[in-house]
Amino acid sequence: MSAKRPPAPPPQLPGFTYLELLGSGGFADVYLYEQHLPRRKVAVKVLLPDRMAGGSVEQFTAEANVMAMLSTHPAIVTIYQAGLADDQRPYLVMENCPRPNLQVRYRAATFSVAEALRVGIQVAAAVETAHRAGILHRDIKPANILVTEYNRPALTDFGIATTTDGADETAGMSIPWSPPEAFGDRPDSGVRSDVYALGATIYTLLAGRSPFEEPGGRNTAADLIHRIETMPVAPLERADVPASLEQALVRALAKSPSARFDSAVSFARALQRVQIELAHSVTPIDILDDSPEAEDDEDADGELTRVRGIVSIEPTTAPPAGSTRRKDRADAVSPFAPSAPPVTSADADHTVLRPSAGERDATVRRPRTLDAAPEQTVQRRQPAATSAAPAGHESDETSGTPVGASTGGADPAQRPRSRSWLWISLGAVAAVLVVAVVVVASMLQPPATAEPENSPAPTSAPQDPLAGFVPRVGDLAGATSGDQVTFTWTNPDPIEGDTYLWYPVTLDGAGAPQRVEAETIAVPADPSGRTCIEVQLVRSNGGAGDAVRGCTP
Repeated sequence: MSAKRPPAPPPQLPGFTYLELLGSGGFADVYLYEQHLPRRKVAVKVLLPDRMAGGSVEQFTAEANVMAMLSTHPAIVTIYQAGLADDQRPYLVMENCPRPNLQVRYRAATFSVAEALRVGIQVAAAVETAHRAGILHRDIKPANILVTEYNRPALTDFGIATTTDGADETAGMSIPWSPPEAFGDRPDSGVRSDVYALGATIYTLLAGRSPFEEPGGRNTAADLIHRIETMPVAPLERADVPASLEQALVRALAKSPSARFDSAVSFARALQRVQIELAHSVTPIDILDDSPEAEDDEDADGELTRVRGIVSIEPTTAPPAGSTRRKDRADAVSPFAPSAPPVTSADADHTVLRPSAGERDATVRRPRTLDAAPEQTVQRRQPAATSAAPAGHESDETSGTPVGASTGGADPAQRPRSRSWLWISLGAVAAVLVVAVVVVASMLQPPATAEPENSPAPTSAPQDPLAGFVPRVGDLAGATSGDQVTFTWTNPDPIEGDTYLWYPVTLDGAGAPQRVEAETIAVPADPSGRTCIEVQLVRSNGGAGDAVRGCTP
């Protein structure tokens, strides 16, 4: 565990208190600080003093601007602020992601298919968002995908990102996850290069190794480049990986860029279809579109029509509902469009309901008024009310004219009686209808089955919401003895089968994880004078608690 270089001293930042070193890279150190207002822990990336010359400052500034542009995305590390420290070193204040990154995770244990699909879709949405803003990441790999406190992946390290128009194509690369075109005489990169790196990352999570790494074989840089350029990707050899997922990964890792998915969102949709096939919960694709006037062509399944602002693309609607729907499409129906010809003044007195498209020839209901009801009711067998009608004649049935209807000579006293008969008739009809409905309902109702007298009432076992919770280890501390440091810790809730995953934390980042059963481990002391490790409690069912870091003073 020798350090390549000692860390640079942390800068004094107004409003922040330094806590500890998180890691280091070739261009910068990353420290943990506590921000005073609002009070929270943050990660601060500081450019190294010996990197101030040349174009490193401009590259660092470009990274700050790119991440600030994209960091509102839920799967991209959030940038809070940037500036110059008192010693003139540029720094970035970022979201602190305390959980182990995906490189540490996959080296400890391979991912389940469900988690690999979820992470792949979420990161693909972040990559698509960057592409729509005109940014290529160019260094997608497990170590550059951090994990937030809420167990969400967060893409970081846009240090060698460039615009889609191209810049310095040789700025940097990570060989195991780089596409074949990155190793040509004239290195090239584009949208489909990021798709390749994303596919290689998902493959790595499932296989526990990069796509062209041979376990137990030679895996030098030259060997990896040769395999990436010439050999097909090896099958995953996992019984729980469906053929559709294998096919999606093979397409993403195609040698020719034209044979790959044409965009990150197309790759994400393919992963969504695998989730549907496996009856998993479908992960939405969150996209921030920086060019609202540009339209996307609908794919074969109609899963995406248009993205405006931040949207969630759910595969359960075709096309998705909500703000992604265009209002000016030719087939769109305006809520104010008439569903029938306009009503003229001549029709206004008798037209009540507008016929639908399939009912244009149906009967049009006309309004009735209570004042007209007595005149439209034919009274039969009514006794004569005036001397104009001979005794014994109730109506002039030969002419078909009811008494009192032809000339209006009927006794006005009969009108109330006619109205009352109308209401009585309507009431009788309503009563008959109610009785008929009750009889039909009783005939259709299935016969009730008697429950056994001694049958116990169904009960459900109470659910324990903390049943799957795995605690952190406690009292992690190290004691130095010569060139050895002995770390010990405690298990707050011991269960049979518990083991511990530990890995050293050096200036180069987290080392390879190792599994132990005892609650102690001895490691060589770091030459820098400060030795750190992180420890996780792992249950026999695969569940793991949060990592706890311990360092010697």
